[in-house]
Amino acid sequence: MRQKIWNIRSKILLGFILIIVFLGILLLTVASRLDDLQTEAAYISDHDLEVQNETNTIEKLVLDMETAQRGFILTGREAYLEPYNNAYSSWKATSDTLRGLIAGDLRQSDQLAKIDEEITDWIENAGNVSIEYKRQKMDDELEKFFENDPGKPLIDQIRRDFDNFRAYERNATQQRVVALEQGNRKLVSFILLLWLGVAGIALIAAIMVSNNIVSAIKQVTGAIRKIGTGGNLSDRITVRTKDEFRVLAQATNELLSQIEQENWQKEQLKEMALSLQNKPSTEELGKVLLQKLAELLQLPVAALYMLSKDGSRLVRAAAYNMEQKDRPAEFKFGEGLVGQCAVSKSKVQVKAVPSDALSIKSGFGTVVPFQVAAVPVVFEDHVVSVLEFGIMEELAADKQKFLSELLNTVGASIHSIRTKMELDHLYRETQAVNEELQVQTEELQSQAEELQTQTEELTMQAEELHHLNDRLESQKAVAEQSALELKKIAEELETSSNFKSEFLANMSHELRTPLNSMLILSQILSANQSGNMTKEEQNYASVIHSSGQDLLHLINDILDLSKVEAGQMDLNMMDVSIKDMLESLQLQFENTAKQKNLAFSVRMDDQVPESIRTDSMRVQQILKNLLSNAVKFTDQGEVSLVVEQKDGRFVPQIGKSVDVLAFIVRDTGIGIPQDKHESIFEAFRQAEGSTSRRFGGTGLGLSISLQLAKLLGGSISLESQWGGGSTFTFYLPLYEETSDLLRFDQALLPKPYDSLMEAQAAPTVETISAPVEELRSDEVRTEIFDYKTVLIVDDDIRNVYALTSFLEKLNMKVLIAQNGYESLDVVSQEPVDLVLMDIMMPEMDGYQAIREIRSTLGFTELPIIALTAKAMKEDRDKCLAAGASDYVSKPLDIHHVLGIMQVWLEKNNTQPTNEVKEF
Repeated sequence: MRQKIWNIRSKILLGFILIIVFLGILLLTVASRLDDLQTEAAYISDHDLEVQNETNTIEKLVLDMETAQRGFILTGREAYLEPYNNAYSSWKATSDTLRGLIAGDLRQSDQLAKIDEEITDWIENAGNVSIEYKRQKMDDELEKFFENDPGKPLIDQIRRDFDNFRAYERNATQQRVVALEQGNRKLVSFILLLWLGVAGIALIAAIMVSNNIVSAIKQVTGAIRKIGTGGNLSDRITVRTKDEFRVLAQATNELLSQIEQENWQKEQLKEMALSLQNKPSTEELGKVLLQKLAELLQLPVAALYMLSKDGSRLVRAAAYNMEQKDRPAEFKFGEGLVGQCAVSKSKVQVKAVPSDALSIKSGFGTVVPFQVAAVPVVFEDHVVSVLEFGIMEELAADKQKFLSELLNTVGASIHSIRTKMELDHLYRETQAVNEELQVQTEELQSQAEELQTQTEELTMQAEELHHLNDRLESQKAVAEQSALELKKIAEELETSSNFKSEFLANMSHELRTPLNSMLILSQILSANQSGNMTKEEQNYASVIHSSGQDLLHLINDILDLSKVEAGQMDLNMMDVSIKDMLESLQLQFENTAKQKNLAFSVRMDDQVPESIRTDSMRVQQILKNLLSNAVKFTDQGEVSLVVEQKDGRFVPQIGKSVDVLAFIVRDTGIGIPQDKHESIFEAFRQAEGSTSRRFGGTGLGLSISLQLAKLLGGSISLESQWGGGSTFTFYLPLYEETSDLLRFDQALLPKPYDSLMEAQAAPTVETISAPVEELRSDEVRTEIFDYKTVLIVDDDIRNVYALTSFLEKLNMKVLIAQNGYESLDVVSQEPVDLVLMDIMMPEMDGYQAIREIRSTLGFTELPIIALTAKAMKEDRDKCLAAGASDYVSKPLDIHHVLGIMQVWLEKNNTQPTNEVKEF
């Protein structure tokens, strides 16, 4: 019963019960003290305030009587005596109430009695007398009365007494407050001490319980570790507690004993196997076996019977402590205990052995064994021997198991010895045959010598072939290993590229989302449509918008570099007018150079063709980067762009020499040291740290330009020295044949990316049109937005606020939803002309929301413009595949968005395209 009560659960529950009990005591004590404090606080709040109120009331009544008396004396009108009469009839009751409140304070009771006497004296000797003189029109007596005026000193004394009375009460109240604060501090100290006591008791209980548990666990863990590492297994776990750990320790001790016994048996089996090895005969093996069994199993008598050569009977091979005289030396199968064991292939035993059947002699006399048994020795399901033995007591289960495993080993040993004996016999017969063949061998010797020469020649050729084969195998192994390593590297590079692409996409989204609201709001502020901003404030907003645009350009540069490195940059090949492209660059950089007092010129040689088939946007991107760097790193002098045609330059991308256009950008700037010519084309690298700090920038421009030049089939060269200006030359191939261009384009397009785009699923709603081109800002007609309803779906309140602020200025009705589910509710309940849908949202993203609007709600003509910070090409395709009408990446150019909105509103200008339908 005690063991059941004090198990681990009981100990833990007891610890928690003690903690709960002490916490209960703590809570009851605190609750009791809080009630006392509440009573004291209520006394201060109610009693002291009421005393002050009653005191003020009596004083006011006296003042009312004095005021009414003087009014009546002055006017003679009875109406002025109404306050006098009211106060005269009620001041005594109020005084009695006050006296009841201060009944326990003798000093205040005496003070109040004095004030009552003074009030009574004033009423009798001043108030009533003067009023009576006035009623009797005794003006002479009244005048004499006021010459002395016995009432004024009484009134002044009453005021002083009331002031003293109230001052005493305030002092008493303050003392009660101080006593209450002291009581609170004592309560906090008491709670803290009681908590420390409870914590100490809980800690002691936890330590005792945990020590009890941990000690037992450590012992069990140590025992299990010994089992695992093969350490000393003789130690046993001692647990004094009577709980589950005692049961665990007993089970572990039993396990230790079992494993120790098994290890002993394995060791004995190993020693027995070693002892039985290399025995010359089965008789020798039997003697060793019986001797060892007698020692290990305490067998008083035993005999071993071997299977005869013809397999028809069992012959005794060895005996231990047995008189062999008059004992059968062999048994047939099924005959006697031995023969029956061989037939059944199982243990056969006989109990209650008669004394005349078998007796064991010793120096003390003769004893009869308790039991006689016979067990078979089997090898590969065939009986090879039978062990017969007598025992004085039943063998334990572990000894019977040990005997069974031992006999399995003996069976293998017997089979091995017999096989060896047969091999020896065969060897002797073989020797005889060899002697007979010796003569024939000598006759054939001469023939063998003749063939030896041919054999040696063939052997040499075989060795040469063998060496050659070894070299080929080695080379093959090296090649296979290299292929495996290259495949592993390729897989790692692909994984790294995927991680990089995912990181860049997420980075672009996270940067574009806050940048979107910043650009929109700063653009609205810089426009100053309300006219309430100063010029300086407009400049501030313009600087914010310009800085945001610079950050956007940086994000785009990083994404462009990632696309080029990943082979995901598409080329839009078309006929490009070189003259128009140069005029655009002239206009773009002329003002920038003029601001730094630099001369800027653009020149094209006469032999340059009017147009070239290439990607105009990428060519301009390269030239803009080169010109931007030239202007940025030039403080005085000039910057120039010259276009020339060069003949017969080798282009690695198409594998032959072709004519090229050379776009030569020269400047008179700071120049670049010779040892930095290669490093400046690496991403995030500039010529030196001081340049980076002085001129700013990330070092991506030249890296992107070089990658784009290679993508277009060209290259970029550099000639520069420190302090002597720089010359960058961009070589762009001129393709004479269309086949060269096609071959070049196909080589540049990354196969995995193309196949991925081809595998994109088509939009689920076939009526959705392809995205349209946006209008220029000067083509936007604001009147088309009047009274149109637009739904903004975005979980970022900053973007919602920015778009709402702008669109409401265009007299548009703006509805808001913060996720896909809310957008479905709004579209199904409100008529909407156009939807601006964010993509990355909680609960339901933009892709799913667009599909649901198209398919489930059936609004196939409703314009849905996807606004998302996902700026990769595949993100645009995914939006259109989901059913979006158009796509705009964040951060938004508000004029760009308005142009797209105008196109779709003009296309659907008849009525809201999602009018609620009646089903």
